[in-house]
Amino acid sequence: MELNSFIEPKQVEIVYETGTPVRYETDGPIAYVIMDRPKYNNAQNSQMTYALDAAFKRAVDDDAVSVVVLKGAGKHFSAGHDIGTPGRDLHKEFDRRGLFPGHTNKPGAELLYTREHEVYLGMCRRWRDIPKPTIAAVQGACIAGGLMLAWVCDFIVATEDAFFQDPVNRMGIPGVEYFAHGFELPPRVAKEFIMLGERMSAGRAYNFGMVNRLSTREKLDGDVKAMALELATRPRLGNWLTKQALNHVEDLRGKRTAADAHFHMHHFAHAQSDIVSSNSLGGMDAKSMAAANKRQASENDD
Repeated sequence: MELNSFIEPKQVEIVYETGTPVRYETDGPIAYVIMDRPKYNNAQNSQMTYALDAAFKRAVDDDAVSVVVLKGAGKHFSAGHDIGTPGRDLHKEFDRRGLFPGHTNKPGAELLYTREHEVYLGMCRRWRDIPKPTIAAVQGACIAGGLMLAWVCDFIVATEDAFFQDPVNRMGIPGVEYFAHGFELPPRVAKEFIMLGERMSAGRAYNFGMVNRLSTREKLDGDVKAMALELATRPRLGNWLTKQALNHVEDLRGKRTAADAHFHMHHFAHAQSDIVSSNSLGGMDAKSMAAANKRQASENDD
């Protein structure tokens, strides 16, 4: 059997619709990190991921900033990882942030395994440890890779019409790379969330404690700003130490080791898909995933 080289066919040309996929703004003690690919519902390519990292670092380096807010421009917070836009840049090297080698010259399964250690698991852990409080302001869709961005934040404020979803089990993959499902949700609910891949409403997520506060599209910015300004009145070191203490509790409960174990299962799934189907995504692409998700949502609404 001829293997598929563990990747989809290389793009002849990467076409970025913007040179600034992330905007950075400040308002007093608040830094706003804003994903700005609304045309593609803020799908995350590597261009955006590294721009997010640069924006977060800028906020950390600025002593005038006390709180960081992560937002998504447009209708949706984030549709997840970019698996189908002209700006998909899987085969492009960037100035790496972690102590991982380059990925583009690696054969077979090593390519994605190396890349995702850097841009997904590594970046998420780096952002989780930001020494300032972080708030995710979520509207509309927060899907797959979008979950990872929201989950690394200390607080999630979501509009009542927001929804959360991890549909990658359709691809034969046991959840996205930063595996926090079992810590954000009770075990049986987490299994339902991954295996069925259905949309979870913001209200249901709030009931499980995954969302801190519910808002509306009209009030979201104001509600998030009020929370951020209140956090900014607290001592800077106190906020950092409290965050470290509670993150440590999660790690004592196994969050880091669970994510490590899952990461290898995730990449075993990619490798299996590459052997038995047309690509490492179980033979699916952005168009077929979107169609399946819409069909499922429509069936659930009936």
